[in-house]
Amino acid sequence: MTSSSAPRSLALLLAGYLAACAPDASHDARVHVVYWEKWTGAEASAMAATVDAFNASQSRIFVEFLSISGIERKAILATAGGDPPDVTGLWVQNIASWADMNALTPLDELMAEQGESADEFLARYEPAYADAMQYDGHVYAAIATPASLALHWNKRAFREAGLDPERPPATLAELYDYSKRLTRRDPVTHDLTQVGFLPEDPGWWPWAFPRYFGGDLLGPHGEITYDGVPANVESMRWVQSYTDLYGSDDLRRFASGFGLFGSPQFPFFAGRTTMVFQGVWLNNYMRQYAPNLEYGVAAWPAVHAGEAPFTLVEGDMLMIPRGSKHPREAWEFLKYVSSSNPEAQSFDELRGMERTCFLQEKNSPLRVWSPFFTEHHPHPFIGVFRELAQSPRAYHAPLMGIFQEYQREINIAFDKVRLGQSSPEVAMAFAQARVASSWVEHRRGLAR
Repeated sequence: MTSSSAPRSLALLLAGYLAACAPDASHDARVHVVYWEKWTGAEASAMAATVDAFNASQSRIFVEFLSISGIERKAILATAGGDPPDVTGLWVQNIASWADMNALTPLDELMAEQGESADEFLARYEPAYADAMQYDGHVYAAIATPASLALHWNKRAFREAGLDPERPPATLAELYDYSKRLTRRDPVTHDLTQVGFLPEDPGWWPWAFPRYFGGDLLGPHGEITYDGVPANVESMRWVQSYTDLYGSDDLRRFASGFGLFGSPQFPFFAGRTTMVFQGVWLNNYMRQYAPNLEYGVAAWPAVHAGEAPFTLVEGDMLMIPRGSKHPREAWEFLKYVSSSNPEAQSFDELRGMERTCFLQEKNSPLRVWSPFFTEHHPHPFIGVFRELAQSPRAYHAPLMGIFQEYQREINIAFDKVRLGQSSPEVAMAFAQARVASSWVEHRRGLAR
């Protein structure tokens, strides 16, 4: 399947499959499992097809799929109130905080009830994804769909700058050099009109940059180490180097014209930035908002030549809240979503995980891919994302109960540095002090 034919083909597959799997009135006699999910649009339609396939595969359980806005707040309030959905679709970052609040049902306990092994279940996944589902000795989540992140570059912009469009930067030094060569300014006003790379574009992963440089956010005994590791500070000086390259005032004016992700004004789609770190999902949005953009995908440039490629792995996670009315039936559904047919030779033979990932145009988190999924996947660079997820330097968000607070403080430090308002050392020390204090209190609360 070519990338140009994929949108129409996927739409036809979805429409046909949803029609074929439409439930009949007999579902009223089944156990009803309520599933809240954050997705809308094509992503929601893809999961709805998997839900319908599960409902059609047996006659005991019927899953009710609901797309919910503001799902984090609504789901935790419903759980605290004793009336949660049976399944909630959240993110990796939610696992530890929900588990620390005793708001999740451990899946390994449900597995054990059925004589199943958590180790065997996890062994089917690439290690980084398997690790993301576990916290504090339990399996708390199953993956709905995964992602890994890579460098995307604009090939036309490379050609216009005299760069080889088939050769992305391989190291940080090359990334910086390419960025200088790709920078364009208005000949009259000297305002920036195009840049190569910006660490703040899109600004979703500043917390990952320390790990990119070989540092970490937690020490060997679980202590906060944001400003205590030289590699962490080096990562923020790298951020600062791009502000120095373009000029902080010039960057403010330039960025004021950026549009939101998922719109034609997103800077990479609009040609204002020419290199960006983004996830496997970007191709799907590109077809909608920048269908003529000629691009490539490769590993993030290496900090040190010869090291294994670095990537972030993300996961849309399925969890069973504590207080679910039908936890065992919910687990049956999660098992189906996690399943696959490794021998599938056609779309109709895809099952569970591969069906959802195919329709959402994402890589599978499983070690084994079926022939059809591998050879006919609609993403033209899906193999790159698979290889990155297999890297020993594939990294997911730290599983810690206050990670979202930690992330918020890192974002504040990141903004101060990139805007030229603070040195890396001062901004990071301030974040360190605030997070370390909260972390001590959080761990005391858990001990109590």
